Amino acid sequence: MESDSKGGSGQEELRENGYGSGVVLGLDGGATSTVCVCLPMIPLLRDQLSLPDPLPVLSRAVAGCSNYNSVGENAAKATLEQVISDALTESGSDRSAVHAVCLGVSGVNHPTDQEMILNWLREIFPSHVKIYVQNDAVAALASGTMGKLHGCVLVSGTGSIAYGFSKDGKEARAAGGGPILGDWGSGYGIAAQALTAVIRAYDGRGSPTMLTNRILKALGLSSPEEIIGWTYADRSWARIAALVPEVVSCADAGDQIAHDILVDAVKELGIAVKAVVERLCLCGEDRSGSFPVVMVGGVLESNKGWDIGKEVVNYIQKLYPGAHPIRPKVEPAIGAALLACNFLMNEKNINNHG
Repeated sequence: MESDSKGGSGQEELRENGYGSGVVLGLDGGATSTVCVCLPMIPLLRDQLSLPDPLPVLSRAVAGCSNYNSVGENAAKATLEQVISDALTESGSDRSAVHAVCLGVSGVNHPTDQEMILNWLREIFPSHVKIYVQNDAVAALASGTMGKLHGCVLVSGTGSIAYGFSKDGKEARAAGGGPILGDWGSGYGIAAQALTAVIRAYDGRGSPTMLTNRILKALGLSSPEEIIGWTYADRSWARIAALVPEVVSCADAGDQIAHDILVDAVKELGIAVKAVVERLCLCGEDRSGSFPVVMVGGVLESNKGWDIGKEVVNYIQKLYPGAHPIRPKVEPAIGAALLACNFLMNEKNINNHG
């Protein structure tokens, strides 16, 4: 399902076609960039089959990192304000037209994180606007299930996390603690192991590897000694994660160390999904029940030879034959916007029956 981008002039036509007045915003804030999309209210979202195809996306804006653990609170807040302003301007809407905002952002690991970001957004919007803050993995799950929170999502980009919801609303997560606390299987985790392998080979603690020449060439460096300075010169984890294609390329070419790094990544990602599935009993008591596993992130996208995503699916399906892999047709920001619609409608239904 692809999105259809329309400017502000299309809002009147959308209303004539049965969409509600006003708009919702969905934000996806990862370690690399922040995306904000603006959608009209979709009044029939409770019936998943009624979702329009293509989705009527009014606007889309992109800005930098909004994970305050990576860039600090001031920079993260400024990024959110900028990307929201750009999306509203492009859609021809103002802040008073917004009914709800759902933000999925990496670094939201505790209610205190949610409250801090909620306070930032409350400063931006009028009091009638409903604001929902989730971990970015929740928006990623919704992008595969079109706004329905059930099943498990596996995200592996710069960082990695597995997150899931049972049908009765219980939730669980595994990994997602950032590079220091073990986002193994992430782009950062894979590339950091590769850099470590190069240093080990250079100083005699490890075997020679094709990764040495490949990574030095990619970074424009002349000696493994220079990798140490390069690694610590910039706080961004994404620049390290960007080396994953070099690892995949070396594994494709038969380098055993690169191959072992990717095998280890597959196992770690599979274990993260397993932890969530077991805690929520998504597979049912007989372990054969059907449930979606949404696969999101650059590390899980198909590669020429060594396909990490495919290997992870094989790992999961050996454990749970009923696991149904989904590669989303829309981006996480749209998943967040659909969540905003669903959350808002659920609140209205509760209030109407209360």
